[in-house]
Amino acid sequence: MRRLRIGYSCWGFLGPGVVDTPDGSRSYRRPLLDELQAAGHRVTLLQTNRDLTEAGLDLREHCAFSDALPELDVVMLEWRWQLPGRNTTPCGSPGHHCDLHRQTELIEHYTLAGVPTVIWDLDRQLRADDPLRRLPNVRVCEFATRPTPGATTMLCPVPDHLLDKADAYLLAKMHRPLSLVYVGNQYDRDEAFDRYFADAAAHVEHRVAGKWTRVERWPHVNFTGRCSFPDVDAIHRQALATVMLLRPRYASVGHITQRLFEALLAGCLPLMPADVVDGHHFVPQDLIVANGRDVVDRVEYLQRIAGTLEHAGHLWRALQHLQPMRLSRQAAVLQEVMSDLTAE
Repeated sequence: MRRLRIGYSCWGFLGPGVVDTPDGSRSYRRPLLDELQAAGHRVTLLQTNRDLTEAGLDLREHCAFSDALPELDVVMLEWRWQLPGRNTTPCGSPGHHCDLHRQTELIEHYTLAGVPTVIWDLDRQLRADDPLRRLPNVRVCEFATRPTPGATTMLCPVPDHLLDKADAYLLAKMHRPLSLVYVGNQYDRDEAFDRYFADAAAHVEHRVAGKWTRVERWPHVNFTGRCSFPDVDAIHRQALATVMLLRPRYASVGHITQRLFEALLAGCLPLMPADVVDGHHFVPQDLIVANGRDVVDRVEYLQRIAGTLEHAGHLWRALQHLQPMRLSRQAAVLQEVMSDLTAE
C-alpha cells in the first residue's frame, strides 16, 4: 500500500508512564506505531504528550506530536468515552482530562469531513448503534473474535521480538515463589473474581496487584495495590499461573486483552475461564477452568512439575497459541483496513 500520513489519537503512554493509570495499551502501543513507521507511514500523535508532561519522558526525537490539525490521509482513534468528573468537566478545571474534547475536535475536523477514520474500540465502549459506524469513511476494529456487526477483528498485538525470544525451557526453570497472581483492576470483575480466584486464593500462595477498592468480602486475599508498568512483568515472573478475569462484555465475545501475553511471555501460565467465548483459541484445552476448584487443581499440578521438561512443554504449547496474535500479523490487518478506506 502507499505511504500514509496517519494521525493517531490515544490517551495513554508510549513508555512506562505513571502508576496511577489503567493504561494497559502500553504493552503494545509503541511497538504498533513503530511497525507502521517501519512500513513507511508517517505517524503523528494527536493527543497531549503525557509521556513528557506526566512521566517526564521526552520521546519527541522518536515520535511526532501535534496539538494542531495537520494534513492527514487517515485518522486512527483509540476510542474514548465519557468519564463523569474527569473528561466531562470544563477545560482547565481540577482533575480535568481533555481526551474526549480533543477526540470530538478530531472527529468534527477529519471524520465528518470525509477523512478515512479507523476507530479502535479497545474497551468496547462504542455503541453498536452509534452513527459513526454507518459512515462510509469509518471502519471499527475490535479485539473480539466475534466483533460487533460491521467491525473488523484485530487481535491484541503481541510484539514479535518478545514472542521470538520467549524460551519455554528457561521460563520453566525460573524460581517462582508464588503459585497464583492476578494483575489488573477491579472494574466489573467481581463475579469472575468470586468464581475463579477468591476460592482458590484460600488454598495457595497468591497476590493481587491493581486498583481494588471494594474488597471487604475477601479478607483472605492478599491485595497489594497498584503497581508500576515495569512491575507487571516482574510479578508474573514470580508466579506459576494467573487467571484471565475478563469483564462480562469482553468474555461474551472473545475479547482477550494484553494480560494474556504479558503473563505467558513471563512464564506465568494463563488459566482461561470456561465461560470466555472462544477461549480455546487462545490457550490449550488443559488451561481452561470451570471454577475455583479447577484453578486449585491446575496450580497444585504445576507445583508438582515446576521446573521440569513437562512444565516447559505446557509453556511451549501455550506460547504457540500466541502466534495468531503476532503484532506483524495484526499490523497487516490494520494496513489492509486503511488501504481499503483510502482506496474508496
